Amino acid sequence: MRWADRFVDTRPLRSSPAYRRLWAAGCLSGVGAQLTTVAVLYEVWALTRSSVAVGAVGVAHAVPTVVLGLLGGWLADGHDRRRLALVATLGQIVAVGSLAVRAVADVGSFGVVLALVAAQAGFGALGAPSRRTFIPRLLPAEQVAAGVALNHLTFQASMLVGPALGGLVIGAWGVQACYAIDALTFVGALYAVLRLPSIRPRSEAGGDGARPASRSFWGGVGFVVTRPVVGGAFLTDVLATVLAMPVALFPAINEERFGGDPETLGLFLTAIAVGGIAAGLASGRITRARRPGVVMLAAAGVWGTGLAAAGLVPTAWLLFGCLGIAGAADTLSVIARGAIVQLATPDEYRGRVSAVEQIVGASGPDAGNFRAGLLAGATSATFALVLGGAVCAAGVASLAVLNRPLRAFAVNATETEREPNAAGTAEPDVEDNAEKTSGRSTGAAL
Repeated sequence: MRWADRFVDTRPLRSSPAYRRLWAAGCLSGVGAQLTTVAVLYEVWALTRSSVAVGAVGVAHAVPTVVLGLLGGWLADGHDRRRLALVATLGQIVAVGSLAVRAVADVGSFGVVLALVAAQAGFGALGAPSRRTFIPRLLPAEQVAAGVALNHLTFQASMLVGPALGGLVIGAWGVQACYAIDALTFVGALYAVLRLPSIRPRSEAGGDGARPASRSFWGGVGFVVTRPVVGGAFLTDVLATVLAMPVALFPAINEERFGGDPETLGLFLTAIAVGGIAAGLASGRITRARRPGVVMLAAAGVWGTGLAAAGLVPTAWLLFGCLGIAGAADTLSVIARGAIVQLATPDEYRGRVSAVEQIVGASGPDAGNFRAGLLAGATSATFALVLGGAVCAAGVASLAVLNRPLRAFAVNATETEREPNAAGTAEPDVEDNAEKTSGRSTGAAL
């Protein structure tokens, strides 16, 4: 093992050119996405001055995520996943570009903003199940978790740079600049997907999977419900997001404590990202953990506790410190949850199970933000932050006691297959790679 890999496991970047291109594109598009997130938060707050309206952005994101996410998963288990990802990426470019054009034209309509946010979310959800299946098809099993950890580290880095940069861009050129930059970053993502080989689903018996007409639309949901380990992993995410997601509260807390400065608003998300990056830089150990269920449950509990503490501390630096601890815990939880989901799911189900994961992972925070906005409107933003974090921690503790299979889940070397590389040369089979390793591996979803 390389010394550096004990901290950040970079084997996927060295072993797979296709993964390397996807990762590099993700670095760019991740920053762009954060610019748009901050721009939407700032613009909606400026238009409405309402935490409930800010929370409604989550609903506009969640509804198409659920509907088109399920459709995308069903299609991904019967069609070329590369082609589906291309169509979805083009749709996202159009949606974000429209946000930029609307802002330049000074169409300050809350309804139009919500509609375009919904369109962008819909195209993202349509392609997400396909994208989530790329890593276990491009990497050997013992590198899947490392690939996911690198992706999540990129996400956290984008949260560190993107929100603060977004505040600066808004202050200098307005929200339209954020939207335009985001649209441009999708060009790299489009190129990375174009360079992939065709990626069709495979059945456990071998060969291409069945067409979607012969598969149950709700097969992913059924798989999750009947598997205590996978279902428990998703339930942990629901507890952490629906009960505790704090982003909709940030504008109100920022106004209470910092006078509504847009640059300070970005620091709330940046603080979470700092903790996430710190955990990601030590993820080499987590990607080799044999008990990801234990790691996930412990980290989710710390996430809730950290958020509750952030609402109770008296100073700004302590507040940002608690958010940083919560961000570190969130990163560890995401990596461990992905290890459970991806390696416990056969490839013929990965599209539909990835759709469920996308819905839980994307609409959960949106629903949580809406809940937080409603509670803050009835009470206060600080009260909503503290209560949400405390209830999340209690729920995770209960799940840890009740779901023994989740706690006991152990990861061993798992068979999977790799696609030909972009030059058309077949990559080595995972079975061959696994025989050359210690036999211990973990995996995770995007």
